[in-house]
Amino acid sequence: MADPIETKLSAARTKLILDRPFLGALVLRLELVDATDWCRTTATDAKSFFYNREFIEALSLEHTQFMLAHDAMHCALLHFSRRQHRNRRRWDVACDFAVNPLLINDGLEPAPGALHLSEFEGLTAEEIYPLIDDSNDSDTLDEHIYDQDPEVDADAEPTTDPNSEQDSKNETDNQSNTDQNESLKSSDNDSEQIEDLPRQQNKRPPPLTEDEKNDLSVKWQQRLAGAAQSAMQAGKLTGGMARMVDHLLQPQLPWRMLLSRYMTAEARDDYSYSRPSSRRDDAGAIYPSLRSYQVNLTVVVDTSGSINNGELSEFLSEVNALKGQMRARVTLHACDDKMDTNGPWEFEAWQEMNLPDDIKGGGGTNFCPAIDWIKSLDRMPDLLVYFTDAKGKFPQYEPPCPVLWLVKGKREVPWGQRIQLN
Repeated sequence: MADPIETKLSAARTKLILDRPFLGALVLRLELVDATDWCRTTATDAKSFFYNREFIEALSLEHTQFMLAHDAMHCALLHFSRRQHRNRRRWDVACDFAVNPLLINDGLEPAPGALHLSEFEGLTAEEIYPLIDDSNDSDTLDEHIYDQDPEVDADAEPTTDPNSEQDSKNETDNQSNTDQNESLKSSDNDSEQIEDLPRQQNKRPPPLTEDEKNDLSVKWQQRLAGAAQSAMQAGKLTGGMARMVDHLLQPQLPWRMLLSRYMTAEARDDYSYSRPSSRRDDAGAIYPSLRSYQVNLTVVVDTSGSINNGELSEFLSEVNALKGQMRARVTLHACDDKMDTNGPWEFEAWQEMNLPDDIKGGGGTNFCPAIDWIKSLDRMPDLLVYFTDAKGKFPQYEPPCPVLWLVKGKREVPWGQRIQLN
């Protein structure tokens, strides 16, 4: 007779494949593993979906779909390789707050206890992390065992008597089951699926090594792209998921590098082919002369309250370092829903540029006053750099100069060149 828990998991996966092929394709990449001995709900190590039988039994079919998709999305979003220096518990909570709105907006019903706050919708885990207080006692519904601290792993080991014959038998049976399933697995690449053979694992797997994280990051990016392509062909990739996939698969370059590229392009030295002086006495060859060009850069910072002073100072220090190398004269202004009456502030290439003490803000966000101010200038800047979260009113027409938006968050801009800040 078929195992009812395995039947429920298989039914949930099948329904995801039929109704939401993007999520279904990702879920199929995780092997189903019975881990009732140590797993309290569900867990993933970016390779398998571990589950507690009693927990799955208590869930509805819709909630089971949610848990499968939840752990698959952690893998597809590469949460196992993005933590870096961050506190593990806070990072895990931030990852859940980032994943769950995507699934809920896609029509899945969240399992009881799933973390969800509407103010975190559309934010990445990196953006959510600093918004979580140290005193926040929220806990993830599932377990993220791909990136655990060593002492946590040691504490989480099930207590067994090494001399117990029963434990020895369990370990032997577990190893036998593992070897048997390993031989039945297909090779792990994007064209082959894992055999649908649920197995048991009595011990918590160790955290991933750096080499494993790097290898799995490449594989999950390929799986994400393949799943999105298949879902689009079937006409079943929702707008929110499509935007998320597009954002994840686009080339990720540090914003400092991109800013440097644009400023360097505007400040490039060039050759002058003007007619030489008729007073030249030498009869040698005449070559074009090198002409240096000073960039007139205008920087507008959004002071509406969503950008804090630390972020402003970091941004301005980067511009300050670049302007000295490129002989850029910087005009700095600030705007929330109106222009700062104390601005603008002007800095020559050799002057240190700091955040003015008398800068004002804290209102709403409106980009029209800044663009109107740019249009009123006697001389257009060579480049306008606007530092903002892009949550405001845009004017209908862009100014007659190149515009570079450094955007904190996921909001889009109607025109100009957009650079993702974080």
